Amino acid sequence: MTGTVPETSTRLAEAAVAELVRKAPTTVDFHMDVLCPFAFQTARWLRNVREQTGLTINWRFFSLEEVNRVEGKKHPWEREWTYGWSMMRIGAYLRRTDMSLVDKWFETAGWALHVDGHRPHDPAVARHLLTRIGVDADVVDKAIADPTTHDEVKADHERVINAGGFGVPSMFFGDQLLFGPVVMDPPTGAAALRLWYATTAWLEFPHLYETQRPKTKQDDDFIARTIRPYLEARDWTSINRGEVIDFGEHDPKNRKADR
Repeated sequence: MTGTVPETSTRLAEAAVAELVRKAPTTVDFHMDVLCPFAFQTARWLRNVREQTGLTINWRFFSLEEVNRVEGKKHPWEREWTYGWSMMRIGAYLRRTDMSLVDKWFETAGWALHVDGHRPHDPAVARHLLTRIGVDADVVDKAIADPTTHDEVKADHERVINAGGFGVPSMFFGDQLLFGPVVMDPPTGAAALRLWYATTAWLEFPHLYETQRPKTKQDDDFIARTIRPYLEARDWTSINRGEVIDFGEHDPKNRKADR
């Protein structure tokens, strides 16, 4: 009969979905940089998945400052204070006590930058934000005074690089690395789970490398509007794989230059 799905096909589809749910990982190593607006949104989605499934999220690091470093410039670990790297050193220090602390730190610092348009990369602001999650403000100084926090951030960063990674959000499932998903309006509830199962389905296909939605002008405008607080608060140039990102009329720096 036309217009209907055969019963056999329906049963196969239901079995395939059930298998996706059954095989879905229970643990993920999520590599991020607080500076990245895309990783911030993906982390929001992952937390919602965790609420619904009990997913264990191990918070890891990846440095956009290092991967986009211009030859001849200092590495972030050669500087006394850098924007993203130093915030990750704070995270590394907190992680030694409890993974939930680095989770709260990433969430609080990320919200400050990407939603409120504040500057968590400023040491004074970082100290204030730490007190909001119940941590002593002097953790900033302790983390920066401890050279081994460099080692922890660098090890996480190199893990992604050595697996062929190039940016964030990046997720490890065992020894498999996936970049993404890059989502600007993170879903919640059942939609969040559908995206989770669609993402983890990739693990069955080790030679599936890329699916991408081309961005229209409308998409670019939506992204720019969404990350407006980040554009207002950043004290750096945004770079993607070696190319400076031009946000055009949405970039406050461009508007100031026109005056």
